[in-house]
Amino acid sequence: MNGTLSLAELDDRIAILRDNLRQLVEQAAGSSGAQDEERTAERIAQQSDELEKLVRERDARAKK
Repeated sequence: MNGTLSLAELDDRIAILRDNLRQLVEQAAGSSGAQDEERTAERIAQQSDELEKLVRERDARAKK
């Protein structure tokens, strides 16, 4: 999926995901209600998974 991205593009996407996660955590701290918390938790999990994949791909390319 991300194999077509350059290292610079991977770094950009990683930075964006990290910022998204920071914002989601801030939202979670300020939100109330189980539905909002569940939706935010799901988004955090999705963003975290994508971040982990991109970091692994970037690190694997850097070792080459």
